Amino acid sequence: MTDSTRHDHAKPDSTPDPTGTRSLEGRVALVAGATRGAGRAIARQLGRAGAVVYCTGRSTAQTPSDYGRPETIEETAELITGTGGTAHAVVVDHLDVEAVRALVARIDSEQGRLDILVNDIGGEAYVQFETRLWEYDLDAGRRLFDTALLTHLNTSHSALGLLTRNPGGLVVEVTDGTRAYNASHYRETVFLDLAKTGVDRLAFAEGHELAAHGGTAVSVSPGWLRSEMMLDHFGVTEQDWRQAAEANRGRTDTVPPYEFVISETPEMLARGIAALAADPNRAVWNTRSTSSFELATHYALTDVDGSRPDSWSFITAMEDTPVEEIDVDDYR
Repeated sequence: MTDSTRHDHAKPDSTPDPTGTRSLEGRVALVAGATRGAGRAIARQLGRAGAVVYCTGRSTAQTPSDYGRPETIEETAELITGTGGTAHAVVVDHLDVEAVRALVARIDSEQGRLDILVNDIGGEAYVQFETRLWEYDLDAGRRLFDTALLTHLNTSHSALGLLTRNPGGLVVEVTDGTRAYNASHYRETVFLDLAKTGVDRLAFAEGHELAAHGGTAVSVSPGWLRSEMMLDHFGVTEQDWRQAAEANRGRTDTVPPYEFVISETPEMLARGIAALAADPNRAVWNTRSTSSFELATHYALTDVDGSRPDSWSFITAMEDTPVEEIDVDDYR
């Protein structure tokens, strides 16, 4: 991906609030892991809907994280303020409990409340695919597990006292795979499998404790996310990704794999989460596992191209049906 393409992908977005109003005016949100991908899109959408957004991450212009990516947490905040929103970029390593506590204390001091917590730190950069547990480097495995799950636990432990100060708080645990999909599918490595199913279970458990305080917790999975990292990984752009994937129909060991035709931008997930946050009846989602597709369907939303990709159904269908018998457009 060229530098100019990256700049286009990150430019200020004039897409209106999907609810049609400044539906989150007066609300305060913390998006943990807002540097890029889904976290950046969620932070932008919450800011567009009127929330004050605290965006956290480790990558800054001066000190990039070990992901080795060009995106920074300051850019995310600037994308929000550039369209009239209010955002604060805060450099935080969510494995550092004292740093997380300091962050929450700052939000309390500056805002006196927290209404929305989005835990979106993933750890995928640390996955060693096709590596059996007994051959996996234990330090690398623990790094993946800690980054993908312990960061969520640390942040919730520090933030839920403030979030429950007022009724109606929302916790969104972003994971990979719905509860139903993960229950019957092994997720590539033991460390990844435990981390992603653990994040879902965390939302389930949090929901039980938040219910008595009028709060809601839900785990949400995007489909195949067409993030900046994924586009770069496959060597495609937002302009040619589908053509490249279609060219590999019926082939194996190709990049990008054909299944990438069902991918979605981070915006579809972000729109669904913003709509969920604005829904006065959001408590009906408490303890549930859902997906970007289910939220988009429920709230009558689409991805930026007007489609509504149903990634998990498409990927499941490909397990039992010859690829030539599946029309991807039936799942968009």
